[in-house]
Amino acid sequence: MASVACIGECMVELRQAQGGQSAGHSSGQGGGLYSRGFGGDTLNTAVYLARLEVKVDYLTALGDDALSDEMIAAWTAEGVGTRRVVRLPGKLPGLYMIQLDAKGERQFFHWRDSAAARQLMNLPETDDLLNSLMSYDIVYLSAITLSIYDAAGRERLFAAIKRARLLGTRFVFDTNFRARGWPDRDVAREVFSAAFAAADIVLTSTEDLLALYPGESHEQLMARIPSPELVFRLADPVSLLRFPGGPYEVRAEPMTKPVVDTTAAGDSFAAAYIAARLAGSDPVEAAQAGHRLASLVICYSGAIIPGYAMPPKKRHRPATTRQATK
Repeated sequence: MASVACIGECMVELRQAQGGQSAGHSSGQGGGLYSRGFGGDTLNTAVYLARLEVKVDYLTALGDDALSDEMIAAWTAEGVGTRRVVRLPGKLPGLYMIQLDAKGERQFFHWRDSAAARQLMNLPETDDLLNSLMSYDIVYLSAITLSIYDAAGRERLFAAIKRARLLGTRFVFDTNFRARGWPDRDVAREVFSAAFAAADIVLTSTEDLLALYPGESHEQLMARIPSPELVFRLADPVSLLRFPGGPYEVRAEPMTKPVVDTTAAGDSFAAAYIAARLAGSDPVEAAQAGHRLASLVICYSGAIIPGYAMPPKKRHRPATTRQATK
């Protein structure tokens, strides 16, 4: 069975409640009531992969606290593997808060500087963790993942990915870019270039790349990415694909329901795309699957939609055999 390693960080999530205000409080921004959950971009992708019947492990570090225990229990209930989660005594997970505007667009506030996940590349267990990457068919991580490690940690991770690729593991890089996670854009550009050079598949968007390379055309942005397989999502629900036999344009089907919350649109797209590729679909079919799931996810509040709302399972061609990177 094909397997995926998702690397990243899950945090405690505080989400602004719908309407209403806490007693005696008025902020002018919709009230002071928040619900608590858990979330993170690569964790969201891992959950959707598990729901799409892909064997997936989440690689991260957590504390030894009750909130970390709850995370482990929630991931296990969703079918996400936790054997690669390192528990650090005395540490805690990070925290973030979400506020939504009238159109469902979100704004994030983070408290994560001392979170356990930031130490993942600098632990006694790190070598064993990185060596395990060779046992997976795909290693998936995002730019947010890379932003939480220091330069030495990123170099250590890239070296392990390159070793795994020699044995046939494919590296999928998602350019989920958040400026606040980087010391400056020059550092981010340098890290992105290294990830592009190492990746077998890049999942990106105009939103991410124009923040780093403002004013460039779609063609110029795509030319920056040498990866053999590229999915470039535009501001409209359209993806431009480049792969051997391409390029192609894949347009999402028209929305029939209102957009409620755009959280995890890209994360769910990535999961459906990866699941379809592992199951033998070509990039065009995989992008269609990505758009279908993302279009469904944004009709619900929160990153993870109810299980009953997941699309019906679709049969794919058998997956191709793993081949080592030349």
